[in-house]
Amino acid sequence: MIGAIIGDIVGSRWEFNPTNDYGFEWLSDRNGYTDDTICTVAVADALLHGRDFGESIHDWCNRYPNPMGGYGGRFAQWVHSDNPQPYNSFGNGSAMRVSPVAHWYKHIDEVLDAAAATALPSHNHDEGIKGAQTVALAIFRALQFGEQAPDHIGEILKECVQFSGYDININKSDVINRFDETCQGTVPVALWIIGISNSFEDAVRKAVSLGADADTLGAIVGSIAEAIWGIPLNIRKSIKSFLPEEMNDIVIEFYEMINR
Repeated sequence: MIGAIIGDIVGSRWEFNPTNDYGFEWLSDRNGYTDDTICTVAVADALLHGRDFGESIHDWCNRYPNPMGGYGGRFAQWVHSDNPQPYNSFGNGSAMRVSPVAHWYKHIDEVLDAAAATALPSHNHDEGIKGAQTVALAIFRALQFGEQAPDHIGEILKECVQFSGYDININKSDVINRFDETCQGTVPVALWIIGISNSFEDAVRKAVSLGADADTLGAIVGSIAEAIWGIPLNIRKSIKSFLPEEMNDIVIEFYEMINR
C-alpha cells in the first residue's frame, strides 16, 4: 500500500508537467499527495474499521476536497454528491486505490472479490473492475512468493495476462508521453514496466519518466513493486512528511495489523 502512496507523491510533480528524464529529482517541495493517495488510504481505513468502501472513499475525499491535481470531472461530481452512485467508469482510479486488499486477505478469491468491491462504488464498468482485480492479483501473488518474488516476475505477469487478457508486449515508442486515464490503457503499461524493472525505485522512475499519467501510473507500479522488491527504508521514511497526520496514522495502523 505504501508503495502506491510513494509512487503517487513522486509522480505528482510531473502529472501536468511530464518528464522523460529517468534521473528526475525524486522529491521536492513541488511534490504532494493526490487523489490516488487519498483513495488508497480510504480503502485501508475501510478494511481496518469495517467500513463500506464507497462510504470511506467518499468520506476521505470530502475531508480533502482540493488535493494536488484535483479530482477528475466525473469523479469530482461523485465526491460532491450527497448520494453518490456508480457511473460506469473504466478509469484507472479503480486500479490505483486497490492495493490494500491484496495485503489484507489470505485467499485469492477474497482478494478478487474485495478488489471488485473497491471499484464498484464508482468504477463499475467491467474494465474498471478488471483493472482493479488485475493489480490486486499481481500484488497478492508477489506477496505469496515473499523474498523470492523477483525470481518469479514472469510467472506473476503471465497469470495477470491470463486473468485479464491484457497485451503487455509493449513498445515504449507506443506509450511514451501518451496520457491515458483508462484501466485498459494504464494497467498493461504498469505490468510491462514491472517486467523491465529491477528494483522499487527503478520501477517508479520508469513509470514517472514515461511522461504519461505520472502520479497514477507511479501509484499502480509502486503498489506492485513494493510487493516484489520491498521498499528501502530511506524511501519509506522520506514520504512521511508529505502526509497529514491522520493519513500517516492509517498507514501505521494498517501495517501493524497485517504484520501481526
